[in-house]
Amino acid sequence: MATKQEQQFNEIQKKNLEAAMRLAQLSIENSQRIMELQVGTAKSLFEEGVANAKALSSVKDPGEALNLRTSYAQSTTEKMLACAREIAEITSKTQAEVGKMVSEQLTGGGQDMFESLQKMFKGMPIGDNNALGSIQSAMDTARAAYEQMTKASTEAFQAFTKMTPKK
Repeated sequence: MATKQEQQFNEIQKKNLEAAMRLAQLSIENSQRIMELQVGTAKSLFEEGVANAKALSSVKDPGEALNLRTSYAQSTTEKMLACAREIAEITSKTQAEVGKMVSEQLTGGGQDMFESLQKMFKGMPIGDNNALGSIQSAMDTARAAYEQMTKASTEAFQAFTKMTPKK
């Protein structure tokens, strides 16, 4: 029969596995969204290119041909920027979801782990209680560093999204 500590560690492992499964599912879903967006954009650009080639083949006036090419280039650029902006938005939302999941794991899982370690150390003949304080401090520092990194990355994505012109 498993001891209470073994059961606690098994529960922590189970929570971590469930979180990893949610993360994998989120990754697959967002990769699928991005691929669908890219395929849709490529298809649209191809169809527009074919239509543009047909239109150019019947043009006799060089000025009209230049206007068609300029219009096509502008339309292509706008579609590519819109696609890039949507990818950035999907990525930003995904990052926020992943950040939330990781933060929950760091907070909940970290606390569970700390409590388990505390119980484990309680039964050991350790004269120094600073070990648990050091572990807690290291976990708090890691959590704060992760939150800072997430914040900086989110701000960078938001800045990119604001830079691309919306149509």
